[in-house]
Formats: sequence, structure tokens, C-alpha cells
Amino acid sequence: MDELVHAERLSPNYDERTAPVSMVVLHYTEMAGADAAIERLTDPEAKVSAHYIISEAGEVTRLVPEDKRAWHAGVSYWRGETDVNAVSVGIELDHPGHAYGYREFADAQIAALVPLLAGIVERYDIPRANVVGHSDVAPQRKTDPGELFPWARIAKLGLCLPRPTKLELGDPFDNDGAFYLALERFGYDISDGRKVVEAFQRRWRPELINGEIDGEIRAILFQLLLDRDRGLAR
Repeated sequence: MDELVHAERLSPNYDERTAPVSMVVLHYTEMAGADAAIERLTDPEAKVSAHYIISEAGEVTRLVPEDKRAWHAGVSYWRGETDVNAVSVGIELDHPGHAYGYREFADAQIAALVPLLAGIVERYDIPRANVVGHSDVAPQRKTDPGELFPWARIAKLGLCLPRPTKLELGDPFDNDGAFYLALERFGYDISDGRKVVEAFQRRWRPELINGEIDGEIRAILFQLLLDRDRGLAR
């Protein structure tokens, strides 16, 4: 691991884990550069942190040891887990975010993320379905890492679930209520209906994010659940 880490700036913003690691949550910083983000993530007054931050140039800085609980996810939920911080490794990507000029992620940054993420996934035997974005675990509040994050590139390496391409049974849901229940079954917090639909679209159908339920996203969700039930989506 240490050969992948270029620097260490340990943050005081952490506490002890209360459960084993079973997730990775990917974020963007939405700040003016990595230095500013590191200052905030190590500021005791800010009360936020992550385990790693990766600059756009591909430099990895460790902020919190993996065996500690970093404070990156906030109020969040995934697959029944209400303390996402306790069971996850948080990785921040230096990026302006939607607030300061959303754009493609730098190639050097993703090239640095891949081996870091691969090591974490292997070390803790993390299911692909538990490599998620901040918007997946906190859809009411967050949009990161956003629709331009290269999930497909990560999925080709077996590090997250791919977008289903073969939608075997089309749109099986009779109504929106059935779709929301299926979203909850897959793992999402459905307390804010429109926001959770946007989060699902941002991850699984990023070319159109409008918060509206349509036949395509219903079919995608059903295929994800079908693959999981077949044991193909760990």
C-alpha cells in the first residue's frame, strides 16, 4: 500500500471503527484544489475527513489510517447500514464539482485511483455492489462524484458493478411505488423520491438525469436485481 501513497497528512478527525470494512465511498472535493481540500479535511474545526485524497495530478495523500473511522459520508444509508462511516473507506477526488465547473476527471487521477481501490477491495473482500458514490449513500444531499465519473472504466476492471447492457425482461414494474420498493431492496434510502431517482440515474443512466421514473431506469433496476438474485452481482 505505501508505494501507492505519495504523502501523509494525518487528520485529527476520526474515531474508532465499530464494524469491519465492507464498503468504499467515492467523493469529489468540490473545492479550489487539493491543498485547500487537505487543509479542510485536517482542520479539527471542520469535523470532516477521508482516508485518502487523490489530486488531479494523481498524487495520493493518506489522511486517516484505514483501521480508523473517518468522517466522510455524513448522514447516509446503504443496504441497511445506517453508519456508513463505520464500515467504509472514503476516497476524495480533487475536483471542482458541480459548484465550480463540473468536468471530466483527470486521467492521472483515475490511474492513481485504480490500484488504490483494487488494493482496498481485495484487502477487505468488498463486493462490487458496495463500491459506491457519495450520492448513492446520501441521495438527499449529495451529487458526487457525479455523472462524469468513469464508472464503466472501473467496472471493466471488476472493481464496481457495470451498467446492465442486456435488459432481459424490459420494464416489469406496474407503478412508481413498486419501483421505489425495488430501489429500497437494491440498497437506496428512498425517503426523498425525486432525489433518489436522480441518484440512481446519475449512477446507472447518466446521460439523462431528470428525477423522473421511466421505462429505461425501471428496466435497468430490474436487471440489477435479477443479476443479484442470480449471484452475478457481488
